[in-house]
Amino acid sequence: MVLVHEARMEEWRVLRDIRLTALRDAPDAFGSTYAEQAVFKEADWRRRIARGGTFFAFISEVNGTEPAGLVSGFQETPGTVELISLWVRPRARGRGVGEALVAAVIDWAVARNATSVHLWLTETNKHARVLYERCRFLPTGERQPLPSNPSLREVGMTRPL
Repeated sequence: MVLVHEARMEEWRVLRDIRLTALRDAPDAFGSTYAEQAVFKEADWRRRIARGGTFFAFISEVNGTEPAGLVSGFQETPGTVELISLWVRPRARGRGVGEALVAAVIDWAVARNATSVHLWLTETNKHARVLYERCRFLPTGERQPLPSNPSLREVGMTRPL
């Protein structure tokens, strides 16, 4: 069973540790790099939690005390929430963690009266694309360079709420 909760301020170390692990595991999946975020201080991680919309997933079958996955949502413009930083530990993949994390951001977006959830996805990340399509995201036709590695391209996807 997958349990998801929103990050609490006292979990800033948990956020730091899983985020840095994600950046090392899948450097071409994120707009940020390990080197950029490894120098963040406690205050930086706490700020990220304070803005809201950061979620951890846990599955007791893998390790109930260590997060199995991470995702964040943020709302810069009225009506649209951006889904960012989704990552699932390799040993937890295929257990519904990704779907549970996406659902958490969708619920968070609905609570903020958003009308859609948008995301950027590295175009070569086929497993993530399958997950997002399963969660009813559709391609937007948008394309841009991946900020952390401009030689790669990202594609936009959206899900109306």
